[in-house]
Amino acid sequence: MKVIFVSSPLSLWTTVRSVDAFNIAGSFVALWALVKVLRALRWRLKTTQLRGPPRTSFIYGVSHDLVASQDSGGMYERWATEYGVAYMIPSVLGQTRIVLCDPRAIAHFYARETWTYVQTPLSLTLLEATIGRGLLWSQGEAHKRQRKALTPAFSNAAIRKLTSVFYDSAYKAKGAWDTAIELSNDGDTVIEVQNWMNHISLDTIGIAGFSHDFGSLDGKRASVTEIFDTFGNNQKASAVNQVVLLLASAFPVITKIPSKRRNLVKKLGVALRELFNDLLVRSRREKDVNVSKRDEEKSIIGLLIKSEGQDAELHMSKEEVVAQMKVLLFAGYETTSMSLTWALIELSRHPDVQTRLREELLVFGADPTYDQLKANLPYLDAVVHEILRLHPPLGEFTRLAAADDVIPLSEPVRTLSGEMTDSICIAKGTLITIPGAAINRSSAIWGPEAKEFKPDRWLTEDGISGKAKEVQGHRHLLTFVDGPRTCLGKDFAISEFKAVLSVLVKNFVFEMRDGPDTPVEIARGLLPRPRVVGEDGIGVPLRVRRYE
Repeated sequence: MKVIFVSSPLSLWTTVRSVDAFNIAGSFVALWALVKVLRALRWRLKTTQLRGPPRTSFIYGVSHDLVASQDSGGMYERWATEYGVAYMIPSVLGQTRIVLCDPRAIAHFYARETWTYVQTPLSLTLLEATIGRGLLWSQGEAHKRQRKALTPAFSNAAIRKLTSVFYDSAYKAKGAWDTAIELSNDGDTVIEVQNWMNHISLDTIGIAGFSHDFGSLDGKRASVTEIFDTFGNNQKASAVNQVVLLLASAFPVITKIPSKRRNLVKKLGVALRELFNDLLVRSRREKDVNVSKRDEEKSIIGLLIKSEGQDAELHMSKEEVVAQMKVLLFAGYETTSMSLTWALIELSRHPDVQTRLREELLVFGADPTYDQLKANLPYLDAVVHEILRLHPPLGEFTRLAAADDVIPLSEPVRTLSGEMTDSICIAKGTLITIPGAAINRSSAIWGPEAKEFKPDRWLTEDGISGKAKEVQGHRHLLTFVDGPRTCLGKDFAISEFKAVLSVLVKNFVFEMRDGPDTPVEIARGLLPRPRVVGEDGIGVPLRVRRYE
C-alpha cells in the first residue's frame, strides 16, 4: 500500500514565502555586488593609477603598519621619496588611498574641502557619536552657516578681552607649583605636567567660552575630565580599538558594536550634553542681567544663544548649538594642553632654548598684552611655532572625493604604467590622505634640519625657504589645515599657548626627571599624546624648580 503525505496549506505557504524571501535577499546581494564591481571599474578607469608601497597585510594593506608606528610621518615621507609627491597606498580590505605630499596639490585639495572632498562615512559616524553634528561634522552650506555664526567670537577684539583668562589659569598653576616646591626639601619637585596642562586648558576654555569654571585647577574632578583621561589610560585597549577602527573604515557599522570605547564615548556625550544644557539654561536666564547686548553677541555662548532664535539669520537648532559647545570644548581642551606639554618637553631637552626664551620674557617685564604676544616677543613666537610644526595634534586627514576632479602637481610623478604626469585624475569615491605631520617635518620641504627642534628657523630670512614657502596655511604649516576648514580657534589657541608658556618659563626651570635623553613615545587616547616611556597613562613627569 502506498502512503502519500500532503503538506497542509499553511506549511506550503510558509515554504513559498521562505523561498521568495531568499530570492529577494539573493537579488539584493547580487545587485549590491554588481554596483560594487561597476564602481570599482569606473574608479580604475577614471583615476590615475600611481605607484606606491606593496601591501604588507591581506586585510589591512599598510594601514596597520602606519597605526602601529611611532613615526607614521616618517613612513609617508620615505614613500614620497621613493614614489613621488603623489602615490597610492593599499588600505583596509582592498581599499586604496591616494596620498598627497605636494604643496600645490594640497592647496588645491583644501580649497575644495567640504564640497569636492568630504568626510568619510567612518569620520562622520565617529564625530557624530563623540561631539554631535557641529562644525567638525557638518559639510557644504551647513558648515558655512555654522562657521559664520561662530566667527565673531574668535575675532582679534574678542580674543583680546579673553587674554586675562589665559593668565589667570597660568597663575593658578604657578601658585600650586610654588606650594609644592616649598614643601620639598630639595628646592625642586617632580610634577606630572601633562595633567596640569589639562587643568589649565579645561578651566580656560570653560571660563572663556562658556562662563563656567570647571575648577580643575582648584582640585575639583569634573566627570568630563575623568572620561577624557580614561581614553589614554589603557594602552592595550587603545591598540585593540585601533584595529577595530581600521576595519570600521570599510564597514562603519562596526563602531555600533558594544565595546568599552563605545561606552566611554556614550558616557562622554551624555556628560557633555547635561553640562551644556544646564549652561544654556543658566546663560539664557542671566544674559539680560549680566551681559550687555554688544558683549553677548561676541561671546561664544552668547552667539550660540543668539543663533537659537527662529528669526536669526544664521539659525542653529538646539542640537547644533550643543554640538558646537562640544566641539569647542574638545578642541580647546585636548589640542592646547597637548601642545603645552610638548613645549615643556622640548624646552627640558634643550636648556639653551629655555634659557634664551626666559631671558626674552624677563627683559620684556610685565605680562604681555594680546597685541604684544602677537608682535613683540619674536623668540616666544618662534618656539611656539616650532612646537606646532614638529608636534601637530593631528597627524593626517583622510577625505572622500564627492565628485570627479583633476589635481595639479608642482612636479611630475611616474604613474604605474611608467608615464610621467603633472596632474592626477580623481574619480568620485576616491580616498585622499593629507599627511600633515609628514609635510611639516619633511626634509624635502623644510631642509636637512627638518626633524630638529630649531626655533631660530623662524627668525632668519632664509630659515623658511624653498618648498616650505609653497605650503599654504598658517605660517606655511598644516597644523591648522587650510581652506574652508582652517581652524576657527587658531588665534585663540596660539594666544593661550603663548600666555601660559610665558608665565611658566619666566617663573620655573624645567628638566626631564631622568635626564635630557629620556625617551618619549606616543600614547593613543582621543588624540595621540606624548608620554615618557615606562609611565602609565599619559604621564610626563618633569623636575621643576623656581627660577631665581
